[in-house]
Amino acid sequence: MSHPTILDVEPGSPAAGAGLTTGDELVSVNGVVPVDVIEYQQLVDDPELDIELIRGGDPVQVTIDKAPGAPLGIRLSSSIFDRVQTCDNHCEFCFIYQLPPGMRQSLYLKDDDYRLSFLYGNFTTLTRFTELDLARVIEEKLGPLYVSIHATDPEVRAAMLRNPRGATSLRWLRGLLEHGIDVHGQIVLCPGVNDGTVLEQTCAEIVARYGRLASVGIVPLGVSRYATGMSLRAHTAAEAAADLDIIESWQATAMHHIGRRLFQASDELYLMAGREVPATAAYEGFPQHENGIGMIRAFYDEVTRLEAGTHDGLPQITGEWRTIQSAPATGYRAPTVTMRSKRPGGPGPAVIVTGAYGAIALRPLLPRLEALAGRNLRILEIPNDFFGGNVAVAGLLVGQDVARALQADAGPAGLYVLADSALKGDVFLDDISLAEVAAAASAPLLAVPPSAESLVAAVAA
Repeated sequence: MSHPTILDVEPGSPAAGAGLTTGDELVSVNGVVPVDVIEYQQLVDDPELDIELIRGGDPVQVTIDKAPGAPLGIRLSSSIFDRVQTCDNHCEFCFIYQLPPGMRQSLYLKDDDYRLSFLYGNFTTLTRFTELDLARVIEEKLGPLYVSIHATDPEVRAAMLRNPRGATSLRWLRGLLEHGIDVHGQIVLCPGVNDGTVLEQTCAEIVARYGRLASVGIVPLGVSRYATGMSLRAHTAAEAAADLDIIESWQATAMHHIGRRLFQASDELYLMAGREVPATAAYEGFPQHENGIGMIRAFYDEVTRLEAGTHDGLPQITGEWRTIQSAPATGYRAPTVTMRSKRPGGPGPAVIVTGAYGAIALRPLLPRLEALAGRNLRILEIPNDFFGGNVAVAGLLVGQDVARALQADAGPAGLYVLADSALKGDVFLDDISLAEVAAAASAPLLAVPPSAESLVAAVAA
């Protein structure tokens, strides 16, 4: 087991008062060696703490007295201290298998750990879930969890996961639901595999057996140009439309039987089919917003609220790490360093840099956004040459594609702005920094959160 390192100590906190410092390694709390940040949080809620540390290679013992439940005041380097439960499935549709070599090592880690599901909203297949895991989840009420279902037919699911345990692991899903744990499900639709009649069967069995699910997000297979030897393929427009018909039919059935639509199709399916995204009510609170479900409608709603002078109602970020002070933000939830160029913006229009899907969603809104910002706007649609295939979301734009497009852009521009969802910290997926990309632009480049309010504020005249 590795020991987590203290990254930050909050000034004036009990930890700061006791002399804890950045770089200390946490070994134990009150004689217990925690296996993860969840157990750690429960331990440090006590008012009297004996903490064992390693500082500069030497053991250090610290005693802290504080109010019960008061935060200790540190942030740790990791959320899992023992060992991340890696995924032993071999799903052909897994996007990790579609990455080129040479990218950041963390991108190639496949986890199937229910703790990361609880903390960060990662999806788990439950194929490595155990009785002990179930007991802990129930006892500590570790929900919501996020579970990849894909298909309820045992043979189809096992074949999709390329793991015989896929045929039986949904028994854990039933156990979770029966004990009142909130669970959100996911289905990755692969044409010719789990769509059509298989999707019909899956939806029917979910309503009958797993109707307590909080939501079921249904997203299309993503195919990159690096998916060599892959037998799967992207949806056609007709297939996307047919799958939407099935999903919407089962939304009506679920509403009749359990009082909720339950099933929610991703924005990509609607864009593929050339259909308008549903009304706000269909998303039932946007529980899978970060899964690309309801993002367009939530953005449209936000524009309407801005026009009315209100600024509330944005969907929350998934996961319980936000409530655990010491849990680090990881992955696409890591804070992004928004860069404001030292160069002053020019008098030309503000240019919204986005992918193909973002351009489709934003074009109808352009006059309204211009009115809110008091400035002319232009959209620069960037094809994802790096990943290729059907990858067209703004969050997967890479630095080299953005830099090339900015360098080639001959249109008027006083400012460029892109969504920071394409960044981790201030670096794109291909390890090119925002500063490097900005150097290729003829006007200042800003990265802003992917909300209407942030966009309008960034480009306002």
